[in-house]
Amino acid sequence: MFYGYETATVPAATTEYAGVDTPRAMYDKMLSVWCASSCAPRLRPDWSEQNPTLGQCSITSFLVQDIFGGKVYGVPLAGGGVHCYNDVNGCVFDLTSEQFGDEKLCYENNPEQFREDHFADPDKYARYLLIRDRLKAVCEKAE
Repeated sequence: MFYGYETATVPAATTEYAGVDTPRAMYDKMLSVWCASSCAPRLRPDWSEQNPTLGQCSITSFLVQDIFGGKVYGVPLAGGGVHCYNDVNGCVFDLTSEQFGDEKLCYENNPEQFREDHFADPDKYARYLLIRDRLKAVCEKAE
């Protein structure tokens, strides 16, 4: 399961996404939302249904923020990138941590990430809109 699964029970701050009342419930729905088209382009050749969280971190973290509030932080990665995760009222979780397999990331003292910076990339913003709309569709279908 994803990092922080055990304690990822914070309530949603919005009812816009039916059935997404905790991060755990969101993760379950995201399994049918994440796709190759929403994966970061540089990682897309390696994306698979067996590793659906690959290349989905920032867009997922900002969607989590839309639903649960809190802040998005980034673990610095080799090569200069960051891996995004969420902190909602002290509950730290990372819906896309499984892409790293057994590699352990440090979820402490990392820089805050801002959507304005990430979404300055038009492709990343389009991928965020894609998963947002796909999640809404999955939630509407479940109603």
